[in-house]
Amino acid sequence: MMHAPVWADGPSQAAMLSNTCAGCHGTNGSSAGPSMPTIAGMPEVYLLETMKKFKSGERPSSIMGRLAKAYSDEEIKMMAAYFAKLPFGREKQAVDAAKVTLGKKIHDQRCKKCHIDNGRDSEDSGVLAGQWKEYLQISMHEFRSGKRPMPEKMAAKIEGEGKLTPEEVDAVIHFYSSQR
Repeated sequence: MMHAPVWADGPSQAAMLSNTCAGCHGTNGSSAGPSMPTIAGMPEVYLLETMKKFKSGERPSSIMGRLAKAYSDEEIKMMAAYFAKLPFGREKQAVDAAKVTLGKKIHDQRCKKCHIDNGRDSEDSGVLAGQWKEYLQISMHEFRSGKRPMPEKMAAKIEGEGKLTPEEVDAVIHFYSSQR
């Protein structure tokens, strides 16, 4: 009697689904391109909420909205859980030391309550520490121009009393980008 061959366990369904993200977000979610965020190591809740916003059209996008609509809610949950378990890869990037110093001061005064551990921890915003500088600049432009809704707490700190100047916002971006 012949037996069917026993195959080694292959990649999980979540890993297979997540391979489609590699073209923009890098292998295993660690982006090698400065305009795309690293998504590995992001909080699961953040990834899930972000994908829901792309899928509904609440968060503007050129590609992500169309891609998110192709996945079921269960598939999105699997991918969010998968990426959340991976290590966040930080690439060394050029930053201005004076801007980093000013950005740290602004972070400590206005941002550290929500962006814990110098931007390494936050379920609401994901990981900012070590994220690509260009991606953070694009995100802030979208927030400040109204293209993307800015969270209320963030708007109060950036656009409220003592509104941050573009130079101060750039300094905060340099600070987060400098984190290793």
